[in-house]
Amino acid sequence: MNTATEPQTRLKLEQYLGMQIKRQRQAQDLKLAEVARIAGISQGMLSKIENAQVSTSLDTLSRLCDVLGIPMSKLFSQYDQQGGSALLVKKDEGLEVVRRGTEKGHTYHLLNHTRGPKKSFEAYMVTMDDASEEFPTFSHPGTEFLHLLEGELVYRHGNQLYKMEAGDSLTFDGDVPHGPEQLLQVPIRLLSIMNYGSNGE
Repeated sequence: MNTATEPQTRLKLEQYLGMQIKRQRQAQDLKLAEVARIAGISQGMLSKIENAQVSTSLDTLSRLCDVLGIPMSKLFSQYDQQGGSALLVKKDEGLEVVRRGTEKGHTYHLLNHTRGPKKSFEAYMVTMDDASEEFPTFSHPGTEFLHLLEGELVYRHGNQLYKMEAGDSLTFDGDVPHGPEQLLQVPIRLLSIMNYGSNGE
């Protein structure tokens, strides 16, 4: 059985928060009574929160986070990624986004909706269907990997031109200006993966 397709296995928010609070308390070797007293709640209430027997208020959670010395954002940060960090995006369900070139008829579907301030990579499905378009050039930190799924085009990277056919891949330094030079056969479907390394924004 593929548990990744079973939504009922997902922890409820109360269970997740209770586990996180208990884990943080135990990691700091703090007693239940001690944390409850400083947070201004009863020991029984804290026990119920940790065991997901009650839904608690944000005010109580905020006080517990203060006592445990963690930001509230950390308490919630992994909830959407529990059970591993895999993200399945079904065919044609990528999030449509606006990027430079969108006004030229490109369609961008973001295939990895990672949350949080830092992303190590972004993956897009780029669709182009007007062979007479003129294209902007792009420049960004990191490395980019392209894989052409359908169509034919000439792709520019700096002063070099690369003719790509379906099945071809191209990897290059994103800092050097790059972009489609000519669409030879449309429609074009291009998988674009930008790897920002450890300092991606």
